[in-house]
Amino acid sequence: MIPYQGRGVKVLVVDDIDSNIELVSGVMEGCGYHVLGARSGVEAIEIYQKERPDIAIVDVMMPEMDGFQLCQALKDLSGRTFLPVILLTALSDTDSKIKGLECGADDFISKPFNPRELIAKVKALLRLKFLYDELEHSENIILTLAVAMEARDPYTKGHSSRVADMAFEFGRSIGLTENECESLRKAGMLHDIGKIAISETILQKPSPLTPEEMQKVRQHPVIGEHICRPLLSLQSILPAIRHHHERWDGKGFPDALRGNKIPLFARILSIVDSFDAMLSERPYRRAMNFSTAIKKMSSEAHLNQWDPELVEIFLRLLTEKAGEIKERWYSSMF
Repeated sequence: MIPYQGRGVKVLVVDDIDSNIELVSGVMEGCGYHVLGARSGVEAIEIYQKERPDIAIVDVMMPEMDGFQLCQALKDLSGRTFLPVILLTALSDTDSKIKGLECGADDFISKPFNPRELIAKVKALLRLKFLYDELEHSENIILTLAVAMEARDPYTKGHSSRVADMAFEFGRSIGLTENECESLRKAGMLHDIGKIAISETILQKPSPLTPEEMQKVRQHPVIGEHICRPLLSLQSILPAIRHHHERWDGKGFPDALRGNKIPLFARILSIVDSFDAMLSERPYRRAMNFSTAIKKMSSEAHLNQWDPELVEIFLRLLTEKAGEIKERWYSSMF
């Protein structure tokens, strides 16, 4: 059975001419799809917000809000959810197609359209949507697993969420794009997911770890990378997960990377992770207060654990926004 084929699939058809809507609707309904018709961009947006269709077929030449503008609006509204948009157009010039692609269009159908071609393109995009939704579902399972893993340990509860949020803010402060910051946040949420393979006895041990126990703990970045590797949507953050315990001087693990050979996201996570660890209660030591943790990180900045330029920026960020960050940090701990 083709995913998203037949009943249950909602197709948004947008055109300012009723007969055009009826024509496209007839083709879609013949495949068993449920059609939602809209005669303007504003009406289409209202329908999208209420019904959340699976795919949209949009006429380009409409008054007030044209198909290009509507496509962009629908893509913005859908956010991380993949909403395929097909532009139906009599325009065949290259500039129009480029403009459509820039607005996020996933495919084009020329007028007058061939019903078989339209059906084939709709089915192809619905298959793609099915795959995206499955990936999103799998990614959410892993993120939920990360949260559930921390919930079992009172010493690390909320740690990854705090690291994720602070990494996002840190990324913004050094000029990363919004997409890069979101990836960094995701990496923060998942950086310790590999600890799920390590026994609670070791993780919560109040006395020093044996060499064998320490070796097991040092494998958690590698295990975390292996857990996340099957998902295409997590490929860009795998280096951050694997290398967040590397050190600037090359004495970290698991690969003893040195200096700028450590991926940027991993260098950022290393700093934020260390700071949160200082603020957190551990079986083997008490938590530091906010001011003491800043002083400790500042005093150890020269020891080559962290990227020297990044740690200075981070300390400056903590100092400039101390009240705001401190309140948010501690509110997430309780």
